[in-house]
Amino acid sequence: MRTSIATVCLSGTLEEKMRACAAAGFDGIEIFEQDLIVSPDSPEEIRDLAAELGLSLDLFQPFRDFEGVTEELLRENLYRAEAKFRVMNRLGIDTMLVCSNVATATVDDDGVAASQLRRMGSAAARYGIRLAYEALAWGKYVNDFEHAQRIVDLADHPNVGTCLDSFHILSRGANPAGIEKIPAEKIFFVQLADAPELSLDVLSWSRHYRVFPGEGAFDLTTFMAHLVRSGYNGPVSLEVFNDVFRQTAEERTAVDARRSLMWLEERTSVSLAEDGEVRAYPMDLATLPVVAEPTGFNFAEVKAEDTGAVEKLLFQLGLHCEGRHRTKPVQLWSAGRARVIINQQQARGMPAISALGLDVQDPQAAASRAVQLKAQPVSRRSQADEAVLQAVSAPDSTEIFLCEATEDGTVAWADEFAVPPRPAGGQGGHGPGVGDEPLITHIDHINLSQPWQHFDEAVLFYESTLSLLPRASQEVPSPMGLVRSQVMRSSDGAVRLALNIAPMVLEQQPGRHGSAEYPQHVAFACRDVVALARRARERGLDFLPVPANYYEDLQARFRLEDDLLALLQSLNLLYDRDGDGEFLHFYTATVGSVFFEVVERRGRYDGYGAPNAPVRLASQYQREGAGRRDGRHGV
Repeated sequence: MRTSIATVCLSGTLEEKMRACAAAGFDGIEIFEQDLIVSPDSPEEIRDLAAELGLSLDLFQPFRDFEGVTEELLRENLYRAEAKFRVMNRLGIDTMLVCSNVATATVDDDGVAASQLRRMGSAAARYGIRLAYEALAWGKYVNDFEHAQRIVDLADHPNVGTCLDSFHILSRGANPAGIEKIPAEKIFFVQLADAPELSLDVLSWSRHYRVFPGEGAFDLTTFMAHLVRSGYNGPVSLEVFNDVFRQTAEERTAVDARRSLMWLEERTSVSLAEDGEVRAYPMDLATLPVVAEPTGFNFAEVKAEDTGAVEKLLFQLGLHCEGRHRTKPVQLWSAGRARVIINQQQARGMPAISALGLDVQDPQAAASRAVQLKAQPVSRRSQADEAVLQAVSAPDSTEIFLCEATEDGTVAWADEFAVPPRPAGGQGGHGPGVGDEPLITHIDHINLSQPWQHFDEAVLFYESTLSLLPRASQEVPSPMGLVRSQVMRSSDGAVRLALNIAPMVLEQQPGRHGSAEYPQHVAFACRDVVALARRARERGLDFLPVPANYYEDLQARFRLEDDLLALLQSLNLLYDRDGDGEFLHFYTATVGSVFFEVVERRGRYDGYGAPNAPVRLASQYQREGAGRRDGRHGV
């Protein structure tokens, strides 16, 4: 599949955009007219740069408000068109996007529109140029692709064809199956964009909220399947108008865009195969290494210059220090199958989640897939007798380690932590006391904060590279505004990764660094949260306080028994219930940007206690304010 992207998708100058697209692996680009107009480079210089970079120049766009006009205005439009044809000849571009008229059309007559497009086609033919007519979703008289195709058929000119744009088709709820009825030779160009579900006028939706495939709610896999069946074999391009993308570095936006097309290409290939279609189509769809979804968390890693506060929290929760690494300043703490690595290597600052390990069936194949999807590989120094773990970097720079899953939950690298643990400052021990049974069983979920400008990129990354499925996003109120949360999880819930957008207000505060300092946490699953909370309290755990008002509201919502309500309040436990079961949990105080949660799921409860999230956020905010007033660090 030949890939292309419109320069309007990216920030920067035209030259910077072209270099970013070439580096990301695109075959070609669409040149957006405004990018050319403001460029100091001549059309010839742009053409030469494209050749140097190995990019084809696939489309010049847009040409607006041409058809359905009076004869006088038509003559002016033809003059304007010929001026652009000459520029296109200098660029070496042979296809122009012609949008359906939204502003100047006064004649609602398909015959008139077709005859005017025919005259434009004849003019274009003299320059060796084709016209790809596109129905804008807000076009004055022409706003759906089948209507546009009827006009193209009426025009009956070899240089007049159609442009199919997924946003304009799917945003109106049109059935893309009609694509298969269009002769492949009359589909001159294809543009793709995804979008979230919004209740918004279609023009504003289009201009500000388009995203790359896989980052929104459109069924682009089905759209692409219809396109493949049509016999089309031209460029498949991205045209995404997005305020966030045009404020971020063009290099990483281009990589995100290229990843989205690779993901969609593979999804389309799989979809056609699942439908039993084995016939060869003109469009050749590439595939990636097939990997199963991860089967669980192998570990979570916290990096810290001073590890004492994290060690103290883990000790109080009942995790045991297995020892220090024999060659590195790294500790391993565990309880059941829950493992936390505390890493002091190159640590510069307060504790923060720096990596997570996932159990996968084939780490080599999983890493290969991720790298082919433009993830950056991560390497760590290791000795000859130490395990070499495959790892890639996520968009927020969290390192994702791909570890071999085992039936019994053992890990090959654990014996590297052979150095006896040093005494934990003042704790008098590292795990459950004599006769105590570890109550923590495994890591239930991990919550990572994401920079606001890379949130959609992160969702696509985890879905495409690790086969984690996105759940419906939620917005949670906090004292700093709404926090958008998106859960990515395996189908069986063994891996649950919650992605939260850090409030933008953090980046505006002196001395703050946005998502880097926004609280993130590891949630441990346990068999008996009440017993664990009691043990933790005996060891001096600093629970995140829960206001009394919360428990009054809890009683109003669930009519809990007085004894249970008193027990919850005495241990700072939070509670939720649905038709499938109950959820009890508590939070620790935050050190640096890290805190821990302990959860007990009863019955088939599958959520995360979402009604309790505002309570946590408010309590953390109040503690942060108190900490700053008292000169303490932490959130």
